Order: sequence, then structure tokens, then C-alpha cells
Amino acid sequence: MITKYIKEKRSWLCLLAGIQVMILFVAFVDASIPFLPLLYIVLLNVLVCTAFVFIRFQKETRFYRAVKAWDQVYDLEAFDEADSPFEQIVQEAVTSQTERYRRESAVSFRLLEQEKDDLLSWIHEVKTPLTAMQLMIERLPDETLRSQIMYEWLRIHHLLDQQLHQKRIPFMRNDLFIEDTGLEPILNQEIRALKSWCIPKGIGFDVSLEAETVLTDGKWLGFMLRQLLTNAVKYSEASDIAVRSWETEGHVVLVIEDQGRGIDPKDLPRIFDKGFTSTLGRQEGAATGMGLYLTKQVAEPLLIDIRAESAPGKGTTFTLTFPRENDFVRLAGQ
Repeated sequence: MITKYIKEKRSWLCLLAGIQVMILFVAFVDASIPFLPLLYIVLLNVLVCTAFVFIRFQKETRFYRAVKAWDQVYDLEAFDEADSPFEQIVQEAVTSQTERYRRESAVSFRLLEQEKDDLLSWIHEVKTPLTAMQLMIERLPDETLRSQIMYEWLRIHHLLDQQLHQKRIPFMRNDLFIEDTGLEPILNQEIRALKSWCIPKGIGFDVSLEAETVLTDGKWLGFMLRQLLTNAVKYSEASDIAVRSWETEGHVVLVIEDQGRGIDPKDLPRIFDKGFTSTLGRQEGAATGMGLYLTKQVAEPLLIDIRAESAPGKGTTFTLTFPRENDFVRLAGQ
């Protein structure tokens, strides 16, 4: 800050220094003016000016130090009261701009809320005809046609479900209900929902749950498992998907392992990024790049650690490590 202050005041400092040099120059060229007394006076002037600059530096930079430390939020209480007219100009400009941004943000937030509510309402409205379509599809006499239409119906259903939860995730902390949750009922429900995909592809499930309950929110855990199981089924053929759980060091570990086409090693660090789709099978164009991203977004508030291991042609393993009760107690106490 001292360097910037000197640069700001350099014209005044140069003026003061020039006056002192001019006084010494006049005394030097005019023999009638005693040089040493004037030199003494100039030295005193330099000392006084130095002390003056130091004192003014502390006073004049106080306001600007507060501006520099401002965290760019709408709270202006961090600003000290402006002392000089120029500081008042800066403070009035910042205050005016902040108030304008605050009003614009409030309007934008209301519009986003309205858009979110409209979209959620639309999704719920669409679910009604989808349910009716499912009942009609189940009554189709042609089994092949029924299977094909059900496959496409399930894709639409999952896309709507992703969109619904994507809009809810920013507010999910207000919707959490942490309790001991049984894994088996949630897994059975999600596996049954995928049967129309699994049967034509010859995919089965091998479920072995040594740890049967976890501390989490059942509704959001169901959404996570839906994304992981859907991915496992989508990229597997004629194989079993293993689902296992056990407890270690107070943590319940849930593993979902498929024997599908796997993930390229260079893609693994990015699979949870928004919109990322694997370089393997990119020409298919069916992936949205949202499933794993949303899964990761849900896992963070639930304190679930999720990791992936994979190799091309050898399948993919997702490991979910659930928190202990003390983890939620510590989080609530922060």
C-alpha cells in the first residue's frame, strides 16, 4: 500500500523536493545568501515533510484499505466512514452500485424461483400421462414391441427424474431427513424399476448386504442409486451387476460393480464433472453427462464419499462410504 500511496502522491512529493533543491541552488549561486543555514532549514523541511507524509499515509489510506479488503458482498458495513470529499465520492458510487445490484439480484432471484417452480410443476404434470402410458404399454400383446416402448418410456422417465432433482439439489439441505435407512428396500425398488432394461440385455443382480442399514436420507439415497444402477445397466451386456455392503471402522461401505465396457483411465478424473461424457462410445450420443454429476452433488450434503475404479473392457466399480453418526453431530455443531 505504501508503494501505491507514493505513486499517487508523487507529483506533490516531486514539487516539495523541487522547492528544496531550488532553495539550495539559489543559496549556492548567490554568495550574499548564507548556504549552511539554508541547508539546515532544508533538512528540517525534509524531516517535517517525511513525518507529514507518514501521518497522512495512515489517515488517507484507511478508507482505501477497507475498500481493498472488501469481500465484494452487498454488506457495506466493512467500510469506514469517508473523511475526505474524494472518499465520499467513492463511497457514494459504491453504495449506489451495490444498491442497484441488490435490486437486480432480487429480481433475478424471483424470476429464477418462478422458473424453477414452473418447471417442477410441469414435470409433475408430465408424470401423470407417463403413468397412464405405462399402464397402456403393459397391456400391449406384442412382447417385443412392449419391451422396446418400455425401454424408451424408461429413458424419458429417468430424464425427467434427473431434471426434477437437479432443480431441487440447491435446496436439498432444507429437505434432508437423516435416519437409519434400510438398503434392501431401496435397492429392490430401483432394481425392479429397471427390469424392462435388464431382461432384454440378459442382465441380473447379485445383491449381498452384510450391512443392511445406513445413516442417510432414504429419498436422496434412492436417487443416487438410481443413477449408478442405470449407468451400470446402460453400459453392460449379458452379465451380473454385483451390489455388496459391509461395515469397516464404523463406516458402511456399499459397492456397485458391473462387468460393462468400463471407463478410459484418462476419463476417470472427470466423470463427476457437469456435462462430461466418456470418450468411449461417444458416437452413441445417448449420454447427457448429468447422472454422475448429480450423484456427486447429492453425495456431498449427505457426507457420502463416492469413488470410482474402472478399466476399459473390465467394468466399473463405484464405492460409497457412508458417514458415522458422529460426523453428522460434528457438522451440526459447526
